Amino acid sequence: IDSGLYPLGSCTMKHNPRLNEKMARLPGFGDLHPLAPAAATQGALELVSQLMTWLTRLTGMPAVAMSPKAGAHGELCGLLTIRAALAARGESHRRRVLVPESAHGTNPATAAFAGFIVDEVPAKLDGHVDADALEAMLGPDVAAIMLTNPNTCGLFEPRVKEMADAVHAAGGYFYCDGANFNAIAGKVRPGDLGIDAMHINLHKTFSTPHGGGGPGAGPVVLSQRLAPFAPLPLLVHDVNGFRLAETRAEAPAGAQPFGRMSAFHGQMGMFTRALSYMLSHGRDGVRQSSEDAVLSANYILASLRDVMSAPFGEGPCMHEALFDDSFLD
Repeated sequence: IDSGLYPLGSCTMKHNPRLNEKMARLPGFGDLHPLAPAAATQGALELVSQLMTWLTRLTGMPAVAMSPKAGAHGELCGLLTIRAALAARGESHRRRVLVPESAHGTNPATAAFAGFIVDEVPAKLDGHVDADALEAMLGPDVAAIMLTNPNTCGLFEPRVKEMADAVHAAGGYFYCDGANFNAIAGKVRPGDLGIDAMHINLHKTFSTPHGGGGPGAGPVVLSQRLAPFAPLPLLVHDVNGFRLAETRAEAPAGAQPFGRMSAFHGQMGMFTRALSYMLSHGRDGVRQSSEDAVLSANYILASLRDVMSAPFGEGPCMHEALFDDSFLD
C-alpha cells in the first residue's frame, strides 16, 4: 500500500511511511496486553497522552475521547455525548439532527441509531450547504447539526462559522465529520469554527489507510461544553503516574461520562502509528502534508477539467476533485 495505488479515494491520498509500521511493532507496543496493569504500561499510556495533546492542539479543542475504533464509531460517540449533555440540561426533548446532503452517508445512519430524528439540509448547485435553509430549519427541538467539512464534494464550507453560531444560538450542538481532516490539518483549527465534537480518522489523516485491511481509530475531540460527558475510560495523570479511570467513581471531579464505547481504551497500534507520523513530520510537516494534498487535488482538477465534466470545477477544491459522467452525453 506504500508502493502503489490503493484505489480507495481520499482515504489513501497521503503519505503512509513504513516507519510508522515499524514503530507499531516495537516490543511493548505491538505485544501489549489490554489487561496489563497500569504499573506495567506507563510508557504506553504516556504515548496515548502525547497523542491526545497533539490532537487537542491541532484542533483547538480542550478534550478528546480516545476509545472509538473508527469514523462511524466516533460519530456515535459524539452524538451520545451530545445526548448526555442535553439530558443534563433537561432538554431531552431536542430530538432533531440536521444532516446536509453533502454529508457522509454514515452521518444520518448514526443519528438514527442514536435515537434522533434526521432532517436533510439541501445543498446549493455549487456544492455547498444552503446555510439559509439550515437557519430556517432551526428550532427548540434541534439537538445538533452533523456537517462534513471539507464536504463530500471536496469543498470547504465558507459559511461554516456562521452556521455554527446559528446552531448555538438555537441551543443546539455542532458535530463535524472529520474524515477529511487531512485537507486542513495544521491550517485550520476546528475549535475556532465553533465545532463542539469532531471525530478524527487516525487511520486516514495520520497514515495507515484502512483500505489496506488494517484496523481503524476514531478519537473524538470535544468542546468545553461537551468535555465533561466524554465516555469511559478516561486517561488520568496524577502523582502516581498514568492510569485509566474505568468507572464513574474513579473519574476526576466534574466528569459525567455517559458510559463507554468499547471494552478497552482504543487501538494501540493506530495510536502508535499516528504519533510516529506526527513526531516525524512535526507541526510544519503536518501542515505541508495538508497543503500538498490540496495542491495535488487541484492539479488533477485543472488537468482533467477539459477532458471530463467537473460539476464543482469553478473554484479551488480541497482534498479531492469530483468529476461526473455528463461529458458522455
